[in-house]
Amino acid sequence: MGQGQQETVATSLAGAVSEEISASLAPVDAELERRYPGDPGTRQPVHTVYVPGDVFAAGTVRSWGDQALAALDEHAPDAASFAAVLGLSDDLAEPVYTRVRAKLEREPIEDLRVDFEDGYHGTDEDTDAARAARLIAEAYAIGTAAPYMGIRTKCMEAAVRDRGIRTLDIFLTGLMEAGGLPDGLVLTLPKVTYPEQVTAMVRLLEAFEKARGLEPGRLGFEIQIETSQAILAADGTATVARMIQAAEGRATGLHYGTFDYSACLGVSAAYQASDHPAADHAKAVMQVAAAGTGVRVSDGSTNVLPVGTTEKVHDAWRLHYGLTRRALARAYYQGWDMHPGHIPTRYAAVFAFYREGFEQAAARLARYAHRVDGDVMDEPATAKALSGYLLRGLDCGALDAGEVVRLTGLTRADLEGFAAPRRGDLTVSGA
Repeated sequence: MGQGQQETVATSLAGAVSEEISASLAPVDAELERRYPGDPGTRQPVHTVYVPGDVFAAGTVRSWGDQALAALDEHAPDAASFAAVLGLSDDLAEPVYTRVRAKLEREPIEDLRVDFEDGYHGTDEDTDAARAARLIAEAYAIGTAAPYMGIRTKCMEAAVRDRGIRTLDIFLTGLMEAGGLPDGLVLTLPKVTYPEQVTAMVRLLEAFEKARGLEPGRLGFEIQIETSQAILAADGTATVARMIQAAEGRATGLHYGTFDYSACLGVSAAYQASDHPAADHAKAVMQVAAAGTGVRVSDGSTNVLPVGTTEKVHDAWRLHYGLTRRALARAYYQGWDMHPGHIPTRYAAVFAFYREGFEQAAARLARYAHRVDGDVMDEPATAKALSGYLLRGLDCGALDAGEVVRLTGLTRADLEGFAAPRRGDLTVSGA
């Protein structure tokens, strides 16, 4: 055979067979693309901070950072003391502590939800909702906002439905009057039990978009899972999967509500925690339902606050740090924080998680990208997970771009390419 000539191989099937199969699967192909578009590729905050609507103020974000720094100054004034509380290794103690303090000074909150549901105890919700809109708009305008901000309204149950709709209308209208919806806007719908309640939220947002001349689909929302019926319907199906579909592409997240869900199942108050077996089951169902849909899953919170004596603060820090590390290992990359004292250990857990595995992940991805043999045979799915790990570390501040490039030889654009391959692509090219 001459150079450049391709060897002819024998086949038995006519080309029409492949064409017929492709035609028969065309509806399935379209359904896969519609239902499972994959991760959106945007930044996912590591936490959501919960602030009652009657308490939220212009200086809330900075105040939380200052209170967190004050807690460190009082209860763990240096890297060694903080590491001793949390059990950090010597090689992680200084970089984690330094990065935590820098984060609290630069960006103490990644995602803030002004709460008009369980945490709200105001007497004039109209005024508080309008004020929240004004303060959030101002914060984005002057650069003091958290990357993501929004509100949690009351749910779609009959007793509070009208109030929740009105609050959402006032809030969104206030943002529009102040100059438009910020890119980081997030809305949370709590205590969702039936998919029809999700459909109602979709119709509500459609009506607002039409009334204000917004692009259809501009407004998305998180679904908070706080009832057993949201996990398992009366007919035995996974309700949460139907909720994602009912959102018609608007669902951005599934947030686990630790205490409402636990109480719904009859778990005693002393045992209501995010590591309870009931919580693990609920989040596992949420995780499987959301996989591939572009909807992200968030863990819940702890109600054990780091306040009081140094001994009590340290105990609460250890608990929160351990729960956060446990969640990260289970691929729940976001959780809820209820007190400024929680955010030092939130960031410590997140930074330690990404820095501990950084060198190994970077080396494995570099070998895969550059086709270098190693002691682990990685596939495109693993390369996707490795790049996603590095990207999340970069987004939160656990890793620096320079060190990632130095160890991988890959730019952020390269990482994003590995993290979001085309469906069915098993030969993603490296840099």
